[in-house]
Amino acid sequence: MSPKFKATWRALLIIGVAFGIIVTTTVDQEVMAQQNTADNLPLGRTAVTIVGDKYPASYFPNTERLGAAEMRITALGTGMPNQTRAAVSISFLVELGNGDKFLFDLGSGMLANLFSLRPDFSKLDKVFASHLHVDHVGDFMAFHIGSWLSGRYTPIHIYGPSGSSPEMGTKTFVEAMQKGYAWDIATRSGALPDAGGKIEVHEFDYKQDNVIVYQENDVTIKSWPAIHALDGSVSYSLEWNGLKYVFGGDTYPNKWYIKHATNADVASHEAFLPPKALAKYFGWDLGQAMWVSTRIHTEPQAFGKVMSAVKPRMALGYHSVQSPENNAAIMDGVRKTYDGPLTLARDLMVINVTKETINVRMATVDEYVLPPDVTQAYKDADRSKEKETSKFITGGKWKGYTPPAMPKKE
Repeated sequence: MSPKFKATWRALLIIGVAFGIIVTTTVDQEVMAQQNTADNLPLGRTAVTIVGDKYPASYFPNTERLGAAEMRITALGTGMPNQTRAAVSISFLVELGNGDKFLFDLGSGMLANLFSLRPDFSKLDKVFASHLHVDHVGDFMAFHIGSWLSGRYTPIHIYGPSGSSPEMGTKTFVEAMQKGYAWDIATRSGALPDAGGKIEVHEFDYKQDNVIVYQENDVTIKSWPAIHALDGSVSYSLEWNGLKYVFGGDTYPNKWYIKHATNADVASHEAFLPPKALAKYFGWDLGQAMWVSTRIHTEPQAFGKVMSAVKPRMALGYHSVQSPENNAAIMDGVRKTYDGPLTLARDLMVINVTKETINVRMATVDEYVLPPDVTQAYKDADRSKEKETSKFITGGKWKGYTPPAMPKKE
């Protein structure tokens, strides 16, 4: 072997070793980052990394590890106030590759769909309300208590708009709700982590135009006004790692959405039933259906016009029961004014977003399972003394039954 060849071989060997170290280090860093953001999984479940954007046809919760630069959007509710089993009221869950999770609206009925995903509730403590209709915040009380029981040991942070007067705003709504189920909260306080029972309200001016309402961990969420029924509705954008998701809430087509939803990766906006289909579906007269569909909400052709102006990578319509006839009526209307990428959301639809691809599919869930076991941090969280009944009530215990002895504390 010539000296020149030996020198070349040594150089290649050194480069190869160095490259291997670099690749290994990069992989190790990615693995460590994923471990640091990993969820608490149900017993027997192991999440794996999707390779080459080759997603399974169905999403099985807790089996896929989000990529470091990936976003997952799950529709927890896409229907109306008069919900069905297949279409409960509005709610979307957004999960990011950095481990953060955000809930946009908590409409009535959404909690069952959230629980069916078996999420790590210790990470579900941030809620963004678009407005205070029951089909957008009706499950707030159920979420507060259900997540507290299921692993959340920190306060809920709810972000929401003010109203035209103080009593019409998010802060008053939350305070009134807490008074309404004060007995429930009191019975659980002490047995559950103290901090998990608390709620921190972040109310902001509904008139603010594309102003930051949340900014942590490289995630920025902004709000702007929406037009819906009365003053006090908003839309949101979430931006992270070069990706952008827009949640419209409920709104008539408006200038703010057109301006601030531009260049979104996924732009969600209501695509309500057209008047004739709405009148038939609800049994309303055409006048009432026309008012609701075209003055309070956004009917399909208007939705299409909005998306033609915004030009997202994916337009996402919601706020309807997607029965075959309704789906046909909405799709027909949208396609008269918009020919871009389109998804009409259904409950438990899952959208994975990266800079290269957007993948849409449905989740497959088990209806009889609970979330993961609570974390050690939940077990160790501070608890005050459990509440007791009065002597009058305690004196009514039947002497024909003696409960088993309590186990010794570990």
